[in-house]
Amino acid sequence: MSQHASKSISLKNIFAFKPLMFTVLGVLCATVAIKGFMIPNHFFDGGLLGISILIHEFYHIDVWIPLLLLNLPFIIISYKRIDKNFAIHSLLAAILLGVALIILPVPIISKDSFLVAVFGGVFVGLGIGFVIRGGGVIDGLEVLASYTNKKFGLSIAEIIMAINTSIFLIIAVFLGLEKAMYSILTFFTALKVSDYVVDGFEKLISLTVISPNDALIKDIIVNTYNKPISVYKGKRGNLPGSFNVTHDCDIVVTVVTRLEVHKVKQTIAAADPKAFMYVQNIKEVSGGVISRQTGH
Repeated sequence: MSQHASKSISLKNIFAFKPLMFTVLGVLCATVAIKGFMIPNHFFDGGLLGISILIHEFYHIDVWIPLLLLNLPFIIISYKRIDKNFAIHSLLAAILLGVALIILPVPIISKDSFLVAVFGGVFVGLGIGFVIRGGGVIDGLEVLASYTNKKFGLSIAEIIMAINTSIFLIIAVFLGLEKAMYSILTFFTALKVSDYVVDGFEKLISLTVISPNDALIKDIIVNTYNKPISVYKGKRGNLPGSFNVTHDCDIVVTVVTRLEVHKVKQTIAAADPKAFMYVQNIKEVSGGVISRQTGH
């Protein structure tokens, strides 16, 4: 996220059909999770949703009230520091979620603890992921993590994990270890599902290939799979028993989707069984040929 908020508000972007559709769909999924699985069974999640359900459990306040109030400071921070359109998307999602929690009747879907933990997490993850696809968030914890990351140098993952660990410890102390363990299961299920919704099966993978037949590798990737490449000058060798023996080579790097990576690796391995390959997940890409080809 950028360090300074965008200065202009685009109502056309905010109220476009696709973002609104994703936001509404996310709100509906989150409502099913909260009213159909979690609250009736006294189950919890991480983040602001987990805190809101804890407040509801201890003080019997409607869960939409603390959820909206807890999100407001982070929406204000994002409006001032990150992106105004993102903040308005998030405010709209928070208000819609509050309205849905008030007016939508959702029956209790299951009483089985394992099913509640898993499918509650699935619907929470769908809700979070779809709202992110719509341009906002329904849990401002990541806004706090991003902001704190700039201030204190901690990673976003470390900050979120520290806050969620505190939530799960409170659940364990006051409501029992079993509830805490089920809540952790719900949280990680929601985390994985939201990642898939946001990134989709088109999640990008970086594939690096080191081979003595670098011209063949380039030809396969570019001409067979129509993928752009980057080339680094490097050396092969320094092996046990022949440490001082090295060979100049081109290290070939390309970006493929999750669905493509296995097929590309198979083709390279068939053409050059000695090719050394490794893959890395990519959180984000921008610019270049790859973004135009995949739509990212």
